[in-house]
Amino acid sequence: MDDTFSFLGMSVPNLARYFGSLLVIWGIISFALADFDLDAKTALIPTVMGAPMLLLGILSLRDEKNRHHYMHACMVLALIMVFSPLSMFAMMGRPDSDLTLVSLIILMSLGSTFMVAGIKSFRHARILRESSGV
Repeated sequence: MDDTFSFLGMSVPNLARYFGSLLVIWGIISFALADFDLDAKTALIPTVMGAPMLLLGILSLRDEKNRHHYMHACMVLALIMVFSPLSMFAMMGRPDSDLTLVSLIILMSLGSTFMVAGIKSFRHARILRESSGV
């Protein structure tokens, strides 16, 4: 079995950096589309979720010893990215704004994709650890 795990052609820390960057950029774009209205500061929620994921992805590449801690923290963020929009849909139904709807779908899509990658990565690491007898 290959020692390195990749998902969508990237390592999971690189995926965290990529998804985090996408979320930060989308949050800024959605805030700009809301005319930088301070009443629309919730448009920055993707940025608020993406910035820590981006940072954790960078830290996990620089500090390999603690990579598993950083990736577990990213998994918690991804879980929040999936369940927060779901609970919002359950409580309030469809959002009034198409921009909000798109942001929620992006959060859920990237969060669920990252969770799948993380779970597969954790399983891969466990199989490697068990096969090496450690």
